[in-house]
Amino acid sequence: MTVTGPAPTVRLDREARTGGFRTGGFRRPSTGTRVFRVVNAVVLTGFALLCVLPFLNVLGSSLATPGELATKPFVVVPETFTLDAYRYILSTGTIFRALGVSVFVTVVGTFVSLLLTSFMAYALSKRYLRGRRVINFLVVFTMLFSGGMIPTFVVVQHLGLIDSLWSLILPVAINAFNLVIMRSFFQAIPDSLEEAARIDGCSDIGVFLRIVLPLSLASIATIGLFYAVAYWNTYQHAILYINDSSKWPVQVLLRQVVIVASGMNADASAVDVVPPAQSVKMAVIVVATLPMLIVYPFIQRFFVKGALIGSVKG
Repeated sequence: MTVTGPAPTVRLDREARTGGFRTGGFRRPSTGTRVFRVVNAVVLTGFALLCVLPFLNVLGSSLATPGELATKPFVVVPETFTLDAYRYILSTGTIFRALGVSVFVTVVGTFVSLLLTSFMAYALSKRYLRGRRVINFLVVFTMLFSGGMIPTFVVVQHLGLIDSLWSLILPVAINAFNLVIMRSFFQAIPDSLEEAARIDGCSDIGVFLRIVLPLSLASIATIGLFYAVAYWNTYQHAILYINDSSKWPVQVLLRQVVIVASGMNADASAVDVVPPAQSVKMAVIVVATLPMLIVYPFIQRFFVKGALIGSVKG
């Protein structure tokens, strides 16, 4: 004997809880749901414009003429385009040498940092590691307290790294925050996978290279992005440790360009001096930001997944 009486009521209650009713197999959203979606789209679009407009202002100001910059406080689409600021920045081969230094520091530094961070994070993710709690405490301690600028400089000097590009890499090779995220990600990997690999004859290095790393691509891509942005924006360490101007990264060189351009225009009485200091500053921001904007879309799909998975458990 089959009882079918309560089914329609249960189905209607379920549809009501989900915010819509089925009509011919299609669930029509309720009025409240549609209003929420519209308001949500408007708010998010406005927030996105607030984030994009400053960069559009920077780009437009770098392409605007001196007269337009003097009369308009905010430029998005200039009336007359000019590339004088970019010609001024790229007028010498020094900028390309600085770009090469920044690319070297970013690529090599990111590789070294990922290698050391992943090794240390994998070791600290194992509960059977002796002294694990003490080492974890020391790692977290460095997030709150550091030796300071002068002790770090003395260490770099005694290691013979002054005027060496390695002074921009080794002192910041491991970031404690990134290490904690990656360690938490490794802890989320089931131990049964590693045990199965060891039964098949894999060593600890083999398990790490063949099992752990392939499963951690999202986390590694996310941490790699953090490291790459930090290395590309290297400025303070370059000022402290690099005295040879031929080894300056692009950030330091662009700062010198802005200082020289500002000095040139400060002594000028006319408005239409080429290049104007404001245009040069904006062009410098575009040149320094553009490489990261080009790289980011290729690893953006890993970013949210890696950041969230690595920070939930730990």
